[in-house]
Amino acid sequence: LQDLTGDGGVRKEQLRPGSGQPVPPSASVAVKYSGYLGNWNKLFCSNGNSKYPRLMKLGKDITLWGLEIGLLSMTKGEAALFILTPEYAYGQRGCPPSIPPNTTVLFKVEVLDFIDSEECDAFFELTYEQQDRIPLEKVLKVAATEREFGNYFFYKQRFKIAKDRYKRALSILGRSSSSKAEQSQINASKLLLFLNLSLTYLKLERADRALKYGELALEMDQGNVKALFRCGQACLYMREYSKSRDFLARAQCIQPFNRDINNELKKLARYYKEYMEMEKEMCCQMFDPLNS
Repeated sequence: LQDLTGDGGVRKEQLRPGSGQPVPPSASVAVKYSGYLGNWNKLFCSNGNSKYPRLMKLGKDITLWGLEIGLLSMTKGEAALFILTPEYAYGQRGCPPSIPPNTTVLFKVEVLDFIDSEECDAFFELTYEQQDRIPLEKVLKVAATEREFGNYFFYKQRFKIAKDRYKRALSILGRSSSSKAEQSQINASKLLLFLNLSLTYLKLERADRALKYGELALEMDQGNVKALFRCGQACLYMREYSKSRDFLARAQCIQPFNRDINNELKKLARYYKEYMEMEKEMCCQMFDPLNS
């Protein structure tokens, strides 16, 4: 076993290697874990049944010293076993009734993902005046990290949290730029967030908001296919068939062989046909009494 602390307090056995850089001290991590007593035969805690483990902040949500030391030795995708002596686990008192005093515990851990949030944490602790004095390069990096958090929650289908992280990123990009080059960088960051928000609001079944952010994206890039597609989807959801056809047709002109666009146009044609048949039936029902 690898001795991570030099005193045998935290020992590690790698089960599967990961890739990339080790987990940094300021990271928020998504892990699967199981804690055991004895010879790996008495389970006392686990999140193995969780489909989407939550992001946990090192030093805040993960407070077991030995487990944090172990995580700092891991990379994304890695799985490992850890043996923690009482000094690095629950100490002399233990954690009754599950963990007796002076107990060595064992953990099986898998790192699913992590995001380094050091600069984000420091940035959002500043006042608005202090934030305005931060160089644009760092502001853009913070916005990109917030978008990464949003993407993480989006793919875990936690759309409300994703939407809040995207909006948080957008909130710091309203500063005035001193040059066209800076404004171009800001706009590029905003465009990604507008597109993400448009898609997220579609998932939340808020088509009006999805359309709003899609149109904001089009103000920056009128030929953006994703924005045209999102706007077309939003209008279709709201049964604004003419507007939906306009957006989707513009998208199709740019990418005529895009399967998603073509399928959405087929869906639009089907919905419009059903709508017209329903209108025709309603008219017939209205005039039937007069004919009688």
